[in-house]
Amino acid sequence: MVREKVKVSTRTLQWKCVESRTDSKRLYYGRFILSPLKKGQADTIGIAIRRALLGEIEGTCITRAKSEKIPHEYSTIVGIQESVHEILMNLKEIVLRSNLYGTRDAFICVKGPGYVTAKDILLPPYVEIVDNTQHIALLTEPIDLCIGLQIERNRGYIKRNYPFQDGSFPIDAVFMPVRNANHSIYSYGNGNEKQEILFLEIWTNGSLTPKEALHEASRNLIDLFIPFLHMEEENFHFEEDEHLLPLSPFTFHDKVAKLKKNKKKLALNSIFIDQLEFPPKIYNCLKKSNISTLLDLLNKSQEDLMKIEHLHIEDVKRILDIREKHFAIDLPKN
Repeated sequence: MVREKVKVSTRTLQWKCVESRTDSKRLYYGRFILSPLKKGQADTIGIAIRRALLGEIEGTCITRAKSEKIPHEYSTIVGIQESVHEILMNLKEIVLRSNLYGTRDAFICVKGPGYVTAKDILLPPYVEIVDNTQHIALLTEPIDLCIGLQIERNRGYIKRNYPFQDGSFPIDAVFMPVRNANHSIYSYGNGNEKQEILFLEIWTNGSLTPKEALHEASRNLIDLFIPFLHMEEENFHFEEDEHLLPLSPFTFHDKVAKLKKNKKKLALNSIFIDQLEFPPKIYNCLKKSNISTLLDLLNKSQEDLMKIEHLHIEDVKRILDIREKHFAIDLPKN
């Protein structure tokens, strides 16, 4: 465990890690401060960063298991102490670390008797197991256990509602590296000169350190506000009418249509691909290829898009259809 004395700066806004420790392979703890803040700012930042920590950070986990020899989730297998349901719950708890996009396949192929743990999982490249000792099953007889696994990277919690079929068992996915996050505030000073210190406490599952989680949450939070920094000022003139109904806010595509109608130049580099209604698979593939804005997309030819990993011809066609629907802009063919 590391502890450092808290120092308050009265000149510039500073952050610092004042405590960090590793309770286990799957439990990291970090405590951070940000100061000095004006009255009310600590609560504003604390609430926002806590929600980003719990909901905006991506994680990796097992989302499906497959074995043709297993009839249903609540069946038992001779020679295995755990039921199929218990094995699925153990697989759900496996903590993985990766930077992959989309889904990947993994396998478990072992022969009993003996314990089956996370170290027995044959993983694809760029995927690591945080704790190799995590228990999966106990084989009490000399039988073969072969299970196919699907690994996915995403965020939040996704409950699998579709039924079990053909020996394929979906697993509820918890893509949440941050187990818990709290914030507290210490105030000092008097009157108009009153200032605050923000304390952040972060617990992670070991796939990220608390410092890495804070960095990623801050970056994702900033990304969410970037579009507001590029908004163009609009001047609306209304006739005085007491019966005039309030107008609903313009949608993104309404604004684009108005700009085109008025023959204004569209700032392509301020339109981000997450505003273009792409499916998650296409969005992730484009982001992985450093395509973040419409301008980045227009700088890629159709041939370039076909070379992007995991993008198929129907995905490229979907990109072209969305571009044509909203912007009527042709991608270069070469």
